[in-house]
Formats: sequence, C-alpha cells, structure tokens
Amino acid sequence: MNDNHILYTAVLKKYWGYDSFRPLQEEIIDSVYRGKDTLALMPTGGGKSITFQVPALAKSGICIVVTPLIALMKDQVDNLRSKNVLATAVYSGMSNEKIKTELENCVFGDYKFLYVSPERLETDLFIRCVRQMNVNLIAVDEAHCISQWGYDFRPSYLKIAELRKYVSAPVLALTATAKEDVVDDIQLQLQFSEKNVLKKSFERKNLRYLVRKTDDKLAYCFRILNNTNGTAIVYVRSRKKTKEISDILSNEGISAEGYNAGLSPEEKEARQNRWKTGATRVMVATNAFGMGIDKADVRVVVHLDLPESVEAYFQEAGRAGRDGKESFAVLLYNSKDEATVKRHLTMSFPEEEYIKKVYSKICYQYEIGVGEGEGMSFQFDILDFCRRYKLSIEMVE
Repeated sequence: MNDNHILYTAVLKKYWGYDSFRPLQEEIIDSVYRGKDTLALMPTGGGKSITFQVPALAKSGICIVVTPLIALMKDQVDNLRSKNVLATAVYSGMSNEKIKTELENCVFGDYKFLYVSPERLETDLFIRCVRQMNVNLIAVDEAHCISQWGYDFRPSYLKIAELRKYVSAPVLALTATAKEDVVDDIQLQLQFSEKNVLKKSFERKNLRYLVRKTDDKLAYCFRILNNTNGTAIVYVRSRKKTKEISDILSNEGISAEGYNAGLSPEEKEARQNRWKTGATRVMVATNAFGMGIDKADVRVVVHLDLPESVEAYFQEAGRAGRDGKESFAVLLYNSKDEATVKRHLTMSFPEEEYIKKVYSKICYQYEIGVGEGEGMSFQFDILDFCRRYKLSIEMVE
C-alpha cells in the first residue's frame, strides 16, 4: 500500500475505533481515493460501507451514495451522525420543502454524505443542486441493479450515468454478487473510464451451510431455533406465510414477527427496530427484508422456501454471522420443492425443439420466411398467440 495508508488508518481509527482494515477494504479505498472508477465485489457482511465512507472523509467535499433502500439510508445516516459526521438522505415520503432544505444544506453546509434513491437523480431540483456541490465520490450500492443481466434489474439505475455530466468525481460501484457478464455491463452502464474490478473471496469461514431434505420443514425449523442462540431470519416466499409462520413461532414461545412489502413504511420500521434491538428474536420475511440491514449478530438464517436464484440465496444466507462468529445458513426443502424447481427450469429454459416450434409459429403468423425478416417489426400479443397455437405462455415468454 502507498503512503496514504497512514491517512486511511487514521480516519478508520478516528471514526470507527479500528486499527486495521478487513481484507480488500484498503485496496478499494486507495483505488477511489486516487480517482479511479472502481467496481468492488464483496460478500454480504464484508464491510462495504467503509470502502466509500473512509475515502470520502479523507477528502474535502461530499459523497453521493445511491441506494434503492430507504431502510439503509436511515440506518447509515444515523450511524454517521452518531460519529459526529454530517450526513443526510432524501427519499420518497419527505415533503418537497424538506427535500429542498436538505439539498441546499449539502450545497452550502459541511455535509459529507448525501444518500439518495436512483429515482431522485432525475428531478430538476436535484440536478440544480448537485451542479453546485463539491462532490468527491459517487458510491453506487447494490450495483447489480443497473444490469439487465442481473437478478434485480431496476431501470431507474440507468440514470446514474447522467450524474457524470455534472460531476467529475470517481464512481465506486458495490455489489455482493455478480456474474461475469453483469460485471462487464455494470462498468459499461456507469461509463467507467477503464475497467477496474476488485474482488474479495466469497468464502465465509465462520458460516456453516446446511441443506436438509425433510417432510416437516416447520418442525426442523423449530429444532434449529431451539438449539441455537441469538437473532434469526426465516425466509419464506409469500406475504401470507410471513404471518402464518410468525404466529406459529410466537405460539410456541419463540419471539417472532412477520415482514413483507405489503406493510406500511411505519410498521416496517417499527418491526425492523424491534428485531434490531433484540426485542423480537426471529424475523419471518419475504426477500423484501434484509438488503441494507446492518445487524452483525444474526446467528442463523433459515430458508423454509427455496429462493429465486443461487445469487439471491447467497446474499440472503450471507446476512448471518457478519460479526465473524460461528453462524448457520440452513436450507430446508421437500419433494414438492424439488418438483417446483424442475418445472421452473423447464419453463425458463425450454428445449431447442420447443424454441424452433415457437419460432416457426411466429413466422407462419406473420407470413415471414424462415431465416428472413431482419429489421422488421410487428405488434405481438403474446396471450393471443399462445391461445391460438395452444402454447404455454411461460415457456413462450
């Protein structure tokens, strides 16, 4: 590491009280401090926030942090303020007057961090204010959301590159999981001046992964929760099940609450706070819960239902054991789950013969010769097409 090592360590010690960085953190910090666009691949719980907070504090100016999660914004702003660092966030639900005041504070005050949602970037007020800010870094959290090849694509993320018209600061893109094509696409969409990827090993030596086939998943879940101490997350796939399972756990004497996207913002925050403070031990949740939740002492994550993808599972399971102590990620499944996964695979990735069959039907419908029609466009009603030729809408899609 170069001569700036002393500076980075001094900032870390002053605000966090640590004497040294975790693996890869300092390399990322040094890269963006020296003005290089950087994509950092770090596992969940790897200390991502340190990688943009340290270089931003080491320089004059303000860091803009783009994140889709209001919960994360509030959490990190509160954490920074507790360290006497001026930070704020603007998000939906705030009055226009309040948003205007906070943005003007970032222009004229000594604010070091501004957390925003990607949707906020395209508003006239934000653009007007950001032009006047001394921005030292743009940090993009959950950066896989910018790629159409990612598992959580959000079109609003494509607006981030527009920021670069008004701001000359480097970009730090952060994500826990990304395949090779997503890694390339993130750098392309964020207009990196040159490719620059820093990767940390995704091995979590303190995390024990258990996969169990059982006909009674709930009974197995009870056994796990009764044989482990500390906070837990139980993931399910439906909103209805968050209430059902949390009620069953509560009746068995295990403190639990449900969490899903259908709750009001106030109720989400209240339940989340009770879980974070330990008043509630188990959060039974859909995948709406967890992103940006910084709780280090989660001892066990149980999946009662199979997650959407391997990437999603790795991210959700990785919420256990962020403090480095032994923790467990448990995936429970039964024969019905196996059949569901196989059916989903068949629907998502049809056989070559089926693809040819659909193609020939499209050609027949629009009177196009096989292998012809390049550059032509047609109105296509997928529902009508599937009814006409008795095809599965999921497989055609």
